[in-house]
Amino acid sequence: MPTLFDPITYGAIAAPNRFVMAPLTRGRATAEHVPTPLMIEYYRQRSSAGLIVTEGTGISREGLGWPNAPGLWSDEQVEAWKPVVAAVHEAGGRIVPQLWHLGRLARKDVTGDAPFSSSATTAPARPGAEENVNVEARAMTLDDIARTLDDYSLAARNAVRAGFDGVALHAANGYLIDQFMRDGTNFRDDDYGGSVDNRLRLLREVMERLVAEVGADRVGVRFSPNGEVQGCDDSNPEAVFVPAAAHLQSLGIAFLELRESGPDDTFTRTDVPKLSPKIRAVFTNPLILNQDYDPAKAQADLDSGVADAISFGRPFLANPDLVERVRKGASLNAPDKRTFYTPGPEGYTDYPTLAG
Repeated sequence: MPTLFDPITYGAIAAPNRFVMAPLTRGRATAEHVPTPLMIEYYRQRSSAGLIVTEGTGISREGLGWPNAPGLWSDEQVEAWKPVVAAVHEAGGRIVPQLWHLGRLARKDVTGDAPFSSSATTAPARPGAEENVNVEARAMTLDDIARTLDDYSLAARNAVRAGFDGVALHAANGYLIDQFMRDGTNFRDDDYGGSVDNRLRLLREVMERLVAEVGADRVGVRFSPNGEVQGCDDSNPEAVFVPAAAHLQSLGIAFLELRESGPDDTFTRTDVPKLSPKIRAVFTNPLILNQDYDPAKAQADLDSGVADAISFGRPFLANPDLVERVRKGASLNAPDKRTFYTPGPEGYTDYPTLAG
């Protein structure tokens, strides 16, 4: 069986190892959602990952209601991403942007407008928040959907212009695509609601756009198939996510990443069984698993065949040289939660490496 240090090919993307840097929102872009020079160093430092999936990157201003997160809808953003991508490539890495639309979680105090979603619902407050900054979303019209599909196309074209190796679709964690897929947030009675096939329609249409722009062999997708996340849930997730994965396999996409929760996990906790074994049965292209992995657990899932690669989030956040540390059995830096979303280099580009 392969080890974490063995090469792997994600469609057209050849990676030297099976470490994936998971998408991590860090809030270091400008207030206008333009990447900053500080981000060049941050991603360059982590280029030893076999593949970097960037922080969530907005496809449109109306869909990016997160302060100081980057976007990919303007020429200015494209030009600012170019040196980030170039730095990763010069260091021998590979990098794809995670294309993000927050749906009902887009904050009105950031976008200036009320968000939209599959249906008129309100997302709950983030855990630990003193108040709920989310407001009721309006149900998307067909014109809204058509415009959003165009936004995905534009973001994918802009990713190519910026030099990225492909794109990754954020279809997890209770954001827009997830809101359409699950019956706990989708109450529509048109072609985008009701049956599982209808609720998967937006996913299929977005994938058509991304594949047309960059090719299926350069497109990845992220799901969070088991349990509730940010108020988004489904009464029968197996009936939704196994067919969704089968469709992605039929397209021949580069990879599928699953963020799977468990009863003791730190981001979300759930007793809903993990779906990776059933998804593995229908998705035979590279399957990446994520959520609170350590090296031993990661290797065990590679050995079992349920995963082809493992994505690490906070370990990469705090350890730019994570691959080398795991190779040598060295201890890991602990992430500083205080600086996850703060501006500046502290807790961002100043974590020490083994080389000092």
